[in-house]
Amino acid sequence: MKLSTKVRYGTRAMMDLAMNQNGEPVQLKDIAKRQQVSLSYLEHVIGPLVAAGLVKSTRGSKGGVTLSRPPEEIRLSEIVEILEGPLAIVDCLRSHEYCPRAGACATQDVWGKLKMAMDEVLENTTLRDLADEQKAKEGKTAVTYQI
Repeated sequence: MKLSTKVRYGTRAMMDLAMNQNGEPVQLKDIAKRQQVSLSYLEHVIGPLVAAGLVKSTRGSKGGVTLSRPPEEIRLSEIVEILEGPLAIVDCLRSHEYCPRAGACATQDVWGKLKMAMDEVLENTTLRDLADEQKAKEGKTAVTYQI
């Protein structure tokens, strides 16, 4: 399973906002530069977050985007849900009607436990958590995770 680029870049953009808004709107071009994301793609990613009310957009020369709530009140589960939809790693978790073996399949139980673990991490991680972790990592050697 792999999260989409839209979710990964959207989460980074939201973290960037949490770190840099300081009461003022942040221009998308600045977020794009800091996060090494194309501006046009970032505009595409921010749109659903604005439509869902997680981000406010202000037009004009001093315009930009701001978080609609404090970072400690925005959970990663919200961002993922808006940008990706519900996370179900297999279709049989979405609906028991999908699979005639639902409820009698040991593998479905494993996939269900995996989904619950992912949901728990996303629900219990806020933008403030991410921003704090990013600040702690700045200046340190970056770690690359490969699986």
